[in-house]
Amino acid sequence: MNKLNYQRELDNIISENAKAGAVPSLFLHCCCAPCSSYCLEYLSQFFSVTAFYYNPNITDLEEYEKRERELLRLIREQPHLHEVGFVSGGYDPDLFLETARGYEGCMEGGERCFRCFDLRLRETAKRAAEGGYDYFTTTLTISPLKNAQKLNEIGMRLADEYGVKWLPSDFKKKGGYQRSIELSREYDLYRQNYCGCVYSVR
Repeated sequence: MNKLNYQRELDNIISENAKAGAVPSLFLHCCCAPCSSYCLEYLSQFFSVTAFYYNPNITDLEEYEKRERELLRLIREQPHLHEVGFVSGGYDPDLFLETARGYEGCMEGGERCFRCFDLRLRETAKRAAEGGYDYFTTTLTISPLKNAQKLNEIGMRLADEYGVKWLPSDFKKKGGYQRSIELSREYDLYRQNYCGCVYSVR
């Protein structure tokens, strides 16, 4: 099966909305400030964005709160064409540990991570549908270490399940990942060296 060019798909959606003069609402799952930096800079030109911080995979409370504070600071300090809102998903690491049960020994980037993606994107889709948003998506595709194809496949499946449109993405493309590094330096953002779960620490 040929891989879709998810960045091209996103560009087409943006172009179609721009022609119609529309500024759709987007519920954006955010994993951390560094990954969100480019995504917010880019997406807020075309969407009314609400940043959704929902990461039960972060199994250390201090780490979780530190990343949340940095994301809030970024939103305050970074200029956006359209205003960016914020929603906290609440902290419940037991949800992730239950999701990962039986998959603790998986390699990083394998089935345990896919189950984690599903957990976080499912809550994003659910809240996007409840809030009447036009689209939902995630910042996770900006990372070279995350499987963008799998993330988009999960997102599209959940879009059908919850009746809200998935915004396809591969934010690392078009220099997105490099730009996130530049923005992290510009805003002096805390850049963690692991995804957040106890297994990635090991």
